[in-house]
Amino acid sequence: MANAGLQLLGYSLAFLGLLGLIASTAMSEWKMSSYAGDNIITAQAMYEGLWRSCVYQSTGQMQCKVYDSLLQLPGEVQGARGFMITSILLCGIGLLVAAVGLKCTTCLSDEKEQKNKVAVAGGALFIIAGVCALVATSWYGENIRRRFFDPFTPTNSRFEFGKALYVGWGASALTVIGGIMLCCNCASKPTGKSYPPPRAAGKPGTDRV
Repeated sequence: MANAGLQLLGYSLAFLGLLGLIASTAMSEWKMSSYAGDNIITAQAMYEGLWRSCVYQSTGQMQCKVYDSLLQLPGEVQGARGFMITSILLCGIGLLVAAVGLKCTTCLSDEKEQKNKVAVAGGALFIIAGVCALVATSWYGENIRRRFFDPFTPTNSRFEFGKALYVGWGASALTVIGGIMLCCNCASKPTGKSYPPPRAAGKPGTDRV
């Protein structure tokens, strides 16, 4: 029962991670305008995401524009899109696969060994999905950091980390942890070997006169 509980906990963490990955991918706050240095204009704030850019006015109005051309996007945006979509797909498939391998489900209940292998496969998909999301968010964040400290970048063109990056980092961590729990808490299969009990020395019929 302990292994079943840990499996269910890992599955739940991975499910929460999937929700976080979807939210992070859809959010527009991957990076936001910085007010460091001499940039003290606070009448509007600019946000950029993977799919659109938004301008938030001090009056409370927000205007968003979807990116017009895919080929004109920076490399980190295109790469982050690909990694995040791949991560979401792998995590979704992992949820379906892991559900079959959970001990609390009736699928493959007569084949314990196969059921454990399916659970491990689902956990591996979760780990790969989390790593893909971590690569996307870290790559995007590194570009923000590098340009922020670049002395040739104008002050009013510098950006800082947005909320979507923190959501993505947390979601990738949940997904990886859930996958590790699924992979490491499968019950070890029995060896299937049986050995006869040792023969007693004084058993009748074993000694010859």
